[in-house]
Amino acid sequence: MSLPAALLGTDFKQPDFSETAVFTGLSNPTVLRFLPDGRVLVGEKSGLIKMFPNVSTNAFSIVADLRTNVHNYWDRGLMGLAVDPNFLTNNYIYVLYTFDAPIGGTPPRWGPGDGTSDPCPTPPGGTTDGCVVSGRLSRLTAVGTNWTASEFPLINDWCQQFPSHSMDTLNFGADGYLYVSAGEGASFSNTDYGQFGGSSGSPTPKNPCGDPPVPVGGSQTPPTAEGGSLRAQSPQRAAAEPRVLNGSLLRVDPATGKGVAGNPFFSSSDANARRIVGYGLRNPFRFTIKPGTNDIWIGDVGAGSWEEIDRIPDLASARNFGWPCYEGAGHQGGFDGKDLTICETLYGQNPQTVTAPVLAYNHGAHVVANDGCPTGGSAIAGLAFYTGGSNYPASYDGALLFADNVRSCMWVMFPGAGGDPDPANIAAFAANANGPVDIELGPDSNWYYVDFYGGRVFRIEYGLQAIATAAPVYGALPLSVKFDGSGSKPAQPGDTLSYAWDLDGDGQYDDSTLQKPTYVYNTRANYTARLKVTDQRGGNSLSAPITISAGNTPPVPTILTPGPSFTWRVGDPISFSGQASDPEDGALPATALSWAVLIQHCPSNCHAHPYQSFNGVASGSFPAPDHEYPSYLEIRLTATDSDGLSATTSVSIQPKTVDLTFQSNPSGLSLSAGTFTGTTPLVRAFIVNSAVAIGAPSPQGTWAFVSWSDGGAQNHTITASASPASFLATYVGGSGSLPPPWLDQDIGGPGVAGSASYSAGTFTVKGSGTDIWGTTDQFHYVYQTLSGDA
Repeated sequence: MSLPAALLGTDFKQPDFSETAVFTGLSNPTVLRFLPDGRVLVGEKSGLIKMFPNVSTNAFSIVADLRTNVHNYWDRGLMGLAVDPNFLTNNYIYVLYTFDAPIGGTPPRWGPGDGTSDPCPTPPGGTTDGCVVSGRLSRLTAVGTNWTASEFPLINDWCQQFPSHSMDTLNFGADGYLYVSAGEGASFSNTDYGQFGGSSGSPTPKNPCGDPPVPVGGSQTPPTAEGGSLRAQSPQRAAAEPRVLNGSLLRVDPATGKGVAGNPFFSSSDANARRIVGYGLRNPFRFTIKPGTNDIWIGDVGAGSWEEIDRIPDLASARNFGWPCYEGAGHQGGFDGKDLTICETLYGQNPQTVTAPVLAYNHGAHVVANDGCPTGGSAIAGLAFYTGGSNYPASYDGALLFADNVRSCMWVMFPGAGGDPDPANIAAFAANANGPVDIELGPDSNWYYVDFYGGRVFRIEYGLQAIATAAPVYGALPLSVKFDGSGSKPAQPGDTLSYAWDLDGDGQYDDSTLQKPTYVYNTRANYTARLKVTDQRGGNSLSAPITISAGNTPPVPTILTPGPSFTWRVGDPISFSGQASDPEDGALPATALSWAVLIQHCPSNCHAHPYQSFNGVASGSFPAPDHEYPSYLEIRLTATDSDGLSATTSVSIQPKTVDLTFQSNPSGLSLSAGTFTGTTPLVRAFIVNSAVAIGAPSPQGTWAFVSWSDGGAQNHTITASASPASFLATYVGGSGSLPPPWLDQDIGGPGVAGSASYSAGTFTVKGSGTDIWGTTDQFHYVYQTLSGDA
């Protein structure tokens, strides 16, 4: 099995930078924070928090287990950690995670509560009707060995219907207040204005979050809809309608979770409005605050076209970043075509109403020329300032490092004349980075980043660096291992390096002073080997630890089902089974097996979404997810022997797809299907049984929508059946009298006759009476659309 590109080794584009893995063997780590006493916290997606005594050891203790509360599904999980500025006196830390229950509910709603990956059954289907959950911000007291028992919820809100754009980041500002970000909890597969839910047999009703203007169970329809992604615009709702926290950035009191004086909406009677300082965000997965200030820099993960870095430099007014009406600096095509009142209001206002990004980069373009990064799929996934120190060059003082998880790349935005990062001064920093999902500046003035897929934390170093390799790293006794430190990097050209090795794992660097020693292991055990490199000025560096498994060889996992020829449709149950043998242990029990199901999404370059995982079982099943195409499922089986040596195998299984054709009369108009908007005629492939939202924007020039060939509303959802199908949107327009059914219709008020004609964008009505009205709903719609009056 070949390694994914993100695991092959980081290619630093800036000279003399390198990296060292300080922690390894983690399970989907998402967030890193440093305690002021030298300890380090790593949060895992499942809800575990692991504490390391320092960055020089891979030993940890589990200090919090929130797995029963956390919905660990798809992009949901534990994502945010923050350390109280007064930690040394109050021992407070804060956690932000997807809560496995609706607002006010009791967990676990969907998961088994046993610490495994959590499901979303079909029905309702994770991306069909959605498993509705919420978000939680809590405070933990970091005393003793079990911090979970001290959990004190501060906010339980953020209704979420779909499994992405969930809970995101926590940071403290210089003002001592806690800043919080979260996504809008809407569908990423369709233009979602709140229309999903209510399928036959589904426990998820229509409009499950109760977004206005309809109650739970009601149908959201354009132009008045305010659900789905439009939750991110809740401060734009009518005064009497409730504000929600989705797609927003908050500033709250860490003692109470309430909004604080100085917030833009603090005078509001709505408690949520009082918390909001920024909104109109799709998925502000990571943000950072410029050290010593309350200046917020936000990485907002885009939809089909643009990634954004947004900024809230002060709290003078609430910044609206425009999603879903805007993406990047322009209108978002899918939502623009729905003629939604919230978006149309923004489009008609002064452009300053929506705050443009500091930086927006298109998915099809390089961030900077020759950066060595792929284009296509993108997801901005980490930002951190450098505050100066002796570790990095002086040019980095005040610079902003940002990362893209899908492209596996990092860039550095250097400060301009005013001291703020300047989007005109960006340089490639690293390509082929290791799955970055969080970047933090450590107390040692080095950047650290979290590798989600590889289960590691890396330290980024400049200058002198110890780099050690070994081969082989396992085998029968006596095991002769060749070590090599020749890849170590001096701080300056011409420096003299000396080498000291700890090869027997006793923590003493007294086993060899050679650059390339050989060591023979005669006793079966796991040994941790490490290299210390010192230069003539006394500077030194430690390499990443290398585990040598002497007297042991890895197990051999085998996936029995499904095979690579297996194909699936949305909602199909997919069964899996496997086994493993080990040369030393023999047949391994089910407890030695773990499974991971990944959705490989391939709009151009493929990137993975974690779907579900299963630990300690030899077989099981899961429902096939609904996801936009092209995508496929990868099932990975990892076997671990009694000495901790593991091996992984995988199988990829493809979906069954169908081509759907979309046409308009006249041809050449714009239609939307899922997240795609294009000019007819157009053909798109979908996974069989996918839910596909289709729309016919109207008006388009002088053309107004009349009907779909399947009889559906202007915006409605279809199911991609197994057979190819065609959908025709009919429009009316051009000059002359209107065609049937409107020609010669009575359109006056009660008892008043009239007629109508249409020419060059003008609807001429003949008749009398003050209340001009069509005799059919279709006529009323066309008249209202073309004349702007009803």
